[in-house]
Amino acid sequence: MRILITGNMGYVGPVVVRHLRRAIPQAVIMGYDSGYFGHCLTAASRLPETLADCQYFGDVRALPDTLLAGVDAVVYLAAVSNDPMGTRYEEATRSINNEACADIARRALAAGAKRFVFASSCSMYGFGEGSHSETHALNPLTAYSRSKVAAERALARMDCGEATVTSLRFATACGMSDRLRLDLVLNDFVAGAIAARRITVFSDGTPWRPLIDVKDMARAIEWALTRDPRDAGHYLAVNVGTDSCNYQVRQLADAVAEAIGDTTVTVNPDAPPDNRSYRVDFSLFARIAPQHQPRVGLEESIAGLKDGMEQMGFHDSDFRSSDFMRLHVLERHVAEGEARRQAVLAAAEALNTADEQ
Repeated sequence: MRILITGNMGYVGPVVVRHLRRAIPQAVIMGYDSGYFGHCLTAASRLPETLADCQYFGDVRALPDTLLAGVDAVVYLAAVSNDPMGTRYEEATRSINNEACADIARRALAAGAKRFVFASSCSMYGFGEGSHSETHALNPLTAYSRSKVAAERALARMDCGEATVTSLRFATACGMSDRLRLDLVLNDFVAGAIAARRITVFSDGTPWRPLIDVKDMARAIEWALTRDPRDAGHYLAVNVGTDSCNYQVRQLADAVAEAIGDTTVTVNPDAPPDNRSYRVDFSLFARIAPQHQPRVGLEESIAGLKDGMEQMGFHDSDFRSSDFMRLHVLERHVAEGEARRQAVLAAAEALNTADEQ
């Protein structure tokens, strides 16, 4: 099996590549990434991409047809990956998370690929009472979640033929990675506990969040690459997580404080309501993927983060201003790109002026 993974040099990608290398050892794994976050390595003993067979660099909005030739499966991880980034760069969020995804899926299927796996999100449920199953109405509240809904709808409209297309509506990611992000709720709490012995909950702590460790995300992707379409159809959108990992934010903070020890938790009782609050029903995934159910519980995720951060000597109490927050990295790339553009324009203007003289 020849597998092309877009966005493999982010937070989830290194864990996915490592897992697929073990689970499908005969696979040829190819990565395609802009490289914007390639330098954000954390506790890595080697460059994660050395586990792939080859690595290509580029923008998913301009992925060459040649890379799709002979590919059996595409895993679409590429994304402007959270709400703050989506709010700041709404047009890029739409074009990368939605339009490029649909375009690559169409071209991949036309070129003969038999599998397309889309990393979608439970955030599309937005807010609501009860536990959301796949049949519930979607209520995307942000540019990020709207882009995931639009991509799913584009994939659902495609003629898959004999191919299998799977939208994995992941719970909120957490856990250690070779490119750790701290702009995720559990990861943020562990970082605060380790660096400052203090966890700050910016809401009143009542919003609900389902969690899934990145290791279990990788196992779900393996399932999507190998699932029998007779079990759930050639196109499938499915919630990926486990019912036991629906938590309120305050519960997560308290669990981290207990695990790390000597840590205070502060909440903001006067915070405005956070409408991004949703519990999720994962019973469909439990039924159709019994061998690929999440295995990493909350305590193990916290322990893995603690061990990983201690290994890397993490002690930055100002981590919310660092490259661990991907928005800051992206803003710097955009600023540097604009500076280069202005320099080119200035040089061209200087040449034009010289020619005129």
